[in-house]
Amino acid sequence: MRHGKYPLIITFLVPPLLLYGVFVVSPYLQAFQISTTDWLGYSADADPVGLDNFRALLNDGYLWNALKNNALLLAVVPVVTIVLGLFFATMLNMGGRRGRAGVSGVRGTSVYRTVYFFPQVLSVVIIALLWKEVYHPNSGLLNGTLSALGLPTPSWLGDPRTAFWCVLAVMVWSNVGFYVVLFGAAMSAIPRDIYEAVMLDGASRAVTLRKITIPLLWDTVQVAWIYLAIAALDAFVLVQLMTNGGPNFSSDVIGLRMYDTAFGSETKFGYASAIGVVMFFLTLSVAVLALRAGRRDRIEYS
Repeated sequence: MRHGKYPLIITFLVPPLLLYGVFVVSPYLQAFQISTTDWLGYSADADPVGLDNFRALLNDGYLWNALKNNALLLAVVPVVTIVLGLFFATMLNMGGRRGRAGVSGVRGTSVYRTVYFFPQVLSVVIIALLWKEVYHPNSGLLNGTLSALGLPTPSWLGDPRTAFWCVLAVMVWSNVGFYVVLFGAAMSAIPRDIYEAVMLDGASRAVTLRKITIPLLWDTVQVAWIYLAIAALDAFVLVQLMTNGGPNFSSDVIGLRMYDTAFGSETKFGYASAIGVVMFFLTLSVAVLALRAGRRDRIEYS
């Protein structure tokens, strides 16, 4: 610092920024450039085609089907995950008896949090393979239970009517535990005096959650929605490992459509890059809209 702050800033910030530019920004810029060519990925020839790849996207029925599935994920996964996360976090932090000590959580809260958080310590690949076995039509745990109860045993991942919703359920299951812990940590920072005052006024838990907890946790809920929306617009690993977009493209998503276009039999890297560019702007737009739509005055408490 004897030589001024700028040499220090340059020394510690420039190398990370250079690495970020080379390994993050540069691939994005190359993708934009490749999307305007007919490059096949493994050849030295890449003739410019202008916006032809983007025009072809408008008439690609498979892409529109994948976008429809991503739209359903975007509409369902964040809402269901956040609602369940808030519900379980509220039960763990304020689900105990209301007595003289005020509002308390249920017994064994730390154990429940560990159980809820457990899917987060598993990789997405393991989760996909585990649930693929659970959904197995012959030896799966789900159909084994239904068979023991004398109920019908569907072919979950093999039926176009249920495959997509099975994957959606796994997405919610794998994410909800993290947000239970996240919302629980945020709730623990709220002064207990506020809850005790509401309790004395006779408010129910549902009213307390809607009028007190959610407004005070709004910034956390907003960030959770953005992360879940981005995950819903991806969903590549789960879909590829569980259904590979089938049966009959019923569970296809835009990430898998881009992967198959680039690394499938046709290896159209230029066309796949155009899909990636569309996905980039779509994800960016969803994040910006979520930030603007969810903007509200911050509530301060001490």
